[in-house]
Amino acid sequence: MTFLRLTGKKETDQGTEKYMPAAAEVLQYRKRTETEILIMDKIASFQVNHLNLMPGLYLSRTDTKGQCTASTFDLRVTAPNREPVMDTPAIHTIEHLGATFLRNSGRKEEVIYFGPMGCRTGFYLVVFGDQTAEDVYPLVMEMCDFILAFEGKIPGARPEECGNWSEQNLNMAKYYIRRYRQELAENKRLTYPE
Repeated sequence: MTFLRLTGKKETDQGTEKYMPAAAEVLQYRKRTETEILIMDKIASFQVNHLNLMPGLYLSRTDTKGQCTASTFDLRVTAPNREPVMDTPAIHTIEHLGATFLRNSGRKEEVIYFGPMGCRTGFYLVVFGDQTAEDVYPLVMEMCDFILAFEGKIPGARPEECGNWSEQNLNMAKYYIRRYRQELAENKRLTYPE
Protein backbone atom coordinates (compact mmCIF):
# COMPACT_ATOMS: atom_id res chain seq x y z
CA MET A 1 0.00 0.00 0.00
CA THR A 2 1.38 3.43 -0.92
CA PHE A 3 0.83 6.44 1.31
CA LEU A 4 1.00 9.99 -0.01
CA ARG A 5 3.00 12.38 2.12
CA LEU A 6 1.35 15.72 2.73
CA THR A 7 4.72 17.36 2.51
CA GLY A 8 7.50 15.87 0.50
CA LYS A 9 9.67 16.44 -2.54
CA LYS A 10 8.79 16.82 -6.17
CA GLU A 11 11.14 16.31 -9.08
CA THR A 12 11.37 19.27 -11.50
CA ASP A 13 13.61 20.22 -14.41
CA GLN A 14 15.61 22.32 -11.95
CA GLY A 15 16.05 19.46 -9.41
CA THR A 16 14.13 18.55 -6.27
CA GLU A 17 11.87 21.03 -4.49
CA LYS A 18 9.51 20.88 -1.53
CA TYR A 19 6.02 19.87 -2.52
CA MET A 20 2.61 20.40 -0.93
CA PRO A 21 -0.18 18.56 -2.76
CA ALA A 22 -3.28 20.47 -3.81
CA ALA A 23 -6.44 20.05 -1.72
CA ALA A 24 -7.98 17.90 -4.48
CA GLU A 25 -5.06 15.47 -4.28
CA VAL A 26 -5.41 15.20 -0.49
CA LEU A 27 -9.15 14.60 -0.78
CA GLN A 28 -8.57 11.90 -3.41
CA TYR A 29 -5.98 10.28 -1.11
CA ARG A 30 -8.40 10.29 1.83
CA LYS A 31 -11.14 8.66 -0.22
CA ARG A 32 -8.74 5.99 -1.49
CA THR A 33 -7.43 5.35 2.03
CA GLU A 34 -10.93 4.91 3.49
CA THR A 35 -11.65 2.29 0.82
CA GLU A 36 -8.33 0.55 1.46
CA ILE A 37 -8.99 0.42 5.19
CA LEU A 38 -12.31 -1.31 4.55
CA ILE A 39 -10.60 -4.14 2.65
CA MET A 40 -7.69 -4.65 5.07
CA ASP A 41 -7.54 -7.94 6.98
CA LYS A 42 -8.77 -7.79 10.56
CA ILE A 43 -5.84 -8.40 12.90
CA ALA A 44 -5.89 -11.54 15.07
CA SER A 45 -6.64 -9.83 18.39
CA PHE A 46 -9.71 -8.07 16.92
CA GLN A 47 -11.14 -11.44 15.88
CA VAL A 48 -11.48 -12.57 19.51
CA ASN A 49 -14.94 -11.92 20.95
CA HIS A 50 -14.05 -9.68 23.88
CA LEU A 51 -17.59 -9.99 25.28
CA ASN A 52 -16.82 -13.63 26.21
CA LEU A 53 -13.18 -13.08 27.21
CA MET A 54 -12.26 -13.69 30.84
CA PRO A 55 -8.95 -13.32 32.68
CA GLY A 56 -6.54 -15.99 31.45
CA LEU A 57 -3.40 -16.82 29.48
CA TYR A 58 -4.05 -17.24 25.77
CA LEU A 59 -1.94 -17.89 22.69
CA SER A 60 -2.79 -14.88 20.54
CA ARG A 61 -0.73 -15.77 17.46
CA THR A 62 2.33 -17.58 16.15
CA ASP A 63 4.47 -16.01 13.45
CA THR A 64 7.28 -17.58 11.45
CA LYS A 65 9.76 -15.93 9.11
CA GLY A 66 12.47 -18.14 7.72
CA GLN A 67 13.81 -20.26 10.58
CA CYS A 68 12.50 -17.94 13.33
CA THR A 69 9.16 -18.53 15.08
CA ALA A 70 7.66 -16.24 17.71
CA SER A 71 4.61 -16.87 19.87
CA THR A 72 2.54 -13.98 21.25
CA PHE A 73 0.55 -14.50 24.43
CA ASP A 74 -2.40 -12.53 25.75
CA LEU A 75 -2.15 -12.21 29.53
CA ARG A 76 -5.70 -10.99 30.09
CA VAL A 77 -5.86 -9.55 33.61
CA THR A 78 -9.40 -8.12 33.63
CA ALA A 79 -12.63 -9.09 31.85
CA PRO A 80 -12.90 -6.64 28.93
CA ASN A 81 -15.95 -4.36 28.85
CA ARG A 82 -17.26 -5.84 32.12
CA GLU A 83 -14.66 -4.80 34.69
CA PRO A 84 -12.87 -1.49 35.07
CA VAL A 85 -9.59 -1.30 33.21
CA MET A 86 -6.35 -1.27 35.18
CA ASP A 87 -5.01 2.13 36.19
CA THR A 88 -1.97 3.36 34.31
CA PRO A 89 0.50 3.59 37.25
CA ALA A 90 -0.22 -0.04 38.20
CA ILE A 91 0.20 -1.16 34.59
CA HIS A 92 3.49 0.71 34.42
CA THR A 93 4.75 -1.01 37.58
CA ILE A 94 3.68 -4.45 36.33
CA GLU A 95 5.49 -3.73 33.06
CA HIS A 96 8.74 -2.76 34.83
CA LEU A 97 8.65 -5.67 37.28
CA GLY A 98 7.43 -8.23 34.75
CA ALA A 99 10.03 -7.29 32.15
CA THR A 100 12.79 -7.29 34.79
CA PHE A 101 11.79 -10.75 36.00
CA LEU A 102 11.36 -12.26 32.54
CA ARG A 103 14.68 -10.92 31.24
CA ASN A 104 16.48 -12.35 34.28
CA SER A 105 14.62 -15.66 34.49
CA GLY A 106 15.95 -19.07 33.50
CA ARG A 107 14.09 -18.60 30.19
CA LYS A 108 15.41 -15.10 29.44
CA GLU A 109 16.85 -16.17 26.07
CA GLU A 110 13.30 -16.95 24.88
CA VAL A 111 11.81 -13.57 25.86
CA ILE A 112 11.36 -11.00 23.10
CA TYR A 113 8.89 -8.56 24.65
CA PHE A 114 6.57 -7.96 27.60
CA GLY A 115 4.31 -4.93 27.69
CA PRO A 116 0.78 -3.60 28.20
CA MET A 117 -2.20 -3.67 25.86
CA GLY A 118 -3.53 -0.30 24.80
CA CYS A 119 -6.97 -1.19 26.17
CA ARG A 120 -5.43 -1.59 29.66
CA THR A 121 -7.00 -5.01 30.28
CA GLY A 122 -3.80 -7.05 30.05
CA PHE A 123 -0.32 -7.57 28.67
CA TYR A 124 1.42 -9.20 25.74
CA LEU A 125 4.29 -11.62 26.18
CA VAL A 126 6.24 -12.49 23.03
CA VAL A 127 8.68 -15.39 23.09
CA PHE A 128 10.83 -17.25 20.59
CA GLY A 129 9.58 -20.66 19.49
CA ASP A 130 6.33 -22.37 18.64
CA GLN A 131 4.98 -22.45 22.18
CA THR A 132 1.61 -23.07 23.82
CA ALA A 133 -0.04 -21.34 26.76
CA GLU A 134 0.72 -24.47 28.78
CA ASP A 135 4.42 -24.03 27.92
CA VAL A 136 4.61 -20.49 29.35
CA TYR A 137 2.11 -20.99 32.21
CA PRO A 138 4.82 -21.80 34.82
CA LEU A 139 6.88 -18.78 33.71
CA VAL A 140 3.86 -16.45 34.01
CA MET A 141 3.01 -17.85 37.47
CA GLU A 142 6.63 -17.28 38.57
CA MET A 143 6.44 -13.72 37.25
CA CYS A 144 3.28 -13.14 39.29
CA ASP A 145 4.99 -14.52 42.42
CA PHE A 146 7.96 -12.23 41.82
CA ILE A 147 5.71 -9.17 41.55
CA LEU A 148 3.70 -10.14 44.64
CA ALA A 149 6.86 -10.60 46.72
CA PHE A 150 8.60 -7.48 45.44
CA GLU A 151 9.50 -4.69 47.87
CA GLY A 152 11.66 -1.64 47.39
CA LYS A 153 12.47 0.66 44.49
CA ILE A 154 10.92 -0.27 41.15
CA PRO A 155 13.64 -1.28 38.65
CA GLY A 156 14.07 1.27 35.89
CA ALA A 157 12.07 3.94 37.74
CA ARG A 158 14.59 6.76 37.53
CA PRO A 159 14.47 9.77 35.21
CA GLU A 160 17.46 8.61 33.18
CA GLU A 161 15.93 5.13 32.73
CA CYS A 162 12.27 5.77 31.93
CA GLY A 163 10.27 8.43 30.12
CA ASN A 164 7.58 8.52 32.83
CA TRP A 165 9.58 7.14 35.75
CA SER A 166 7.48 8.56 38.61
CA GLU A 167 4.14 7.10 37.51
CA GLN A 168 4.28 3.84 39.49
CA ASN A 169 1.92 2.13 41.96
CA LEU A 170 3.28 -1.05 43.53
CA ASN A 171 0.28 -1.63 45.79
CA MET A 172 -2.22 -1.53 42.92
CA ALA A 173 0.11 -3.61 40.74
CA LYS A 174 0.07 -6.28 43.45
CA TYR A 175 -3.72 -6.03 43.71
CA TYR A 176 -4.20 -6.75 39.98
CA ILE A 177 -1.55 -9.48 39.87
CA ARG A 178 -2.94 -11.18 43.00
CA ARG A 179 -6.37 -11.36 41.33
CA TYR A 180 -4.84 -12.51 38.03
CA ARG A 181 -2.72 -15.22 39.62
CA GLN A 182 -5.70 -16.51 41.57
CA GLU A 183 -7.77 -16.67 38.34
CA LEU A 184 -4.98 -18.57 36.59
CA ALA A 185 -4.56 -21.02 39.47
CA GLU A 186 -8.28 -21.67 39.96
CA ASN A 187 -9.58 -21.58 36.38
CA LYS A 188 -6.47 -21.99 34.21
CA ARG A 189 -8.10 -20.47 31.11
CA LEU A 190 -5.59 -21.23 28.34
CA THR A 191 -7.84 -21.24 25.25
CA TYR A 192 -9.77 -18.31 23.83
CA PRO A 193 -13.56 -18.72 24.21
CA GLU A 194 -15.70 -19.24 21.11
